[in-house]
Amino acid sequence: MTARLAGLLYLAVAFLAGFAELFARSRIKATDDVAAALRDDAGLMKVAFVADLAAFTCFLLVGVALYALFREVHRTAAIAMLTMTAVSVAIKALNMVNHAGAVLAAQRGADELAVLFLDLHGIGYLVAQIFFGGFLIPLGYLVLRSGVVPRVFGYALIIGGAGYLLGLVVELVAPSADSAALALGLLGGVSELAFLGWLLVKGPRAPVVQSVL
Repeated sequence: MTARLAGLLYLAVAFLAGFAELFARSRIKATDDVAAALRDDAGLMKVAFVADLAAFTCFLLVGVALYALFREVHRTAAIAMLTMTAVSVAIKALNMVNHAGAVLAAQRGADELAVLFLDLHGIGYLVAQIFFGGFLIPLGYLVLRSGVVPRVFGYALIIGGAGYLLGLVVELVAPSADSAALALGLLGGVSELAFLGWLLVKGPRAPVVQSVL
């Protein structure tokens, strides 16, 4: 039951956050006049704001559910995973002030300020990725140690978490290397989707208590 709940919440995160980032913000950033697009699609951005806050809440609950599932496998690693989740959520929630600021500035005709706020939101998103990617590493370790989850998922999550972190480094050091950053980010995305699928279809119904050294 706990695994299924974690999987459903994780699925909600993917849908809600994907809508906000890919369908709303990324589409606006791709336009020739970002401030005008913010004004024209202010309603969409407000929906994206709510979707993001719902996604953050679900992601925090994912961390709580996974902690409940794996806490007896290795308590320190489980606490590290939950802490990474909580810090990521806190940064992302605070970063939504920049999202709202971009919309408000555009509506008041402060076009340059609107673009600045949207750019700051993008930077905040990258900062949160440190902890979002970091969360996958202790999770992967817990999966490996559990003895009841296929070990391939553990390795995939650790590699995926490292991919997110390396993608962040590439994004900050060489912003023009979008394809490399995207490829590294996909490692994390694929590992998450694979583990999500396992949680929904095959996940254990009770907290994992077996520990493998």
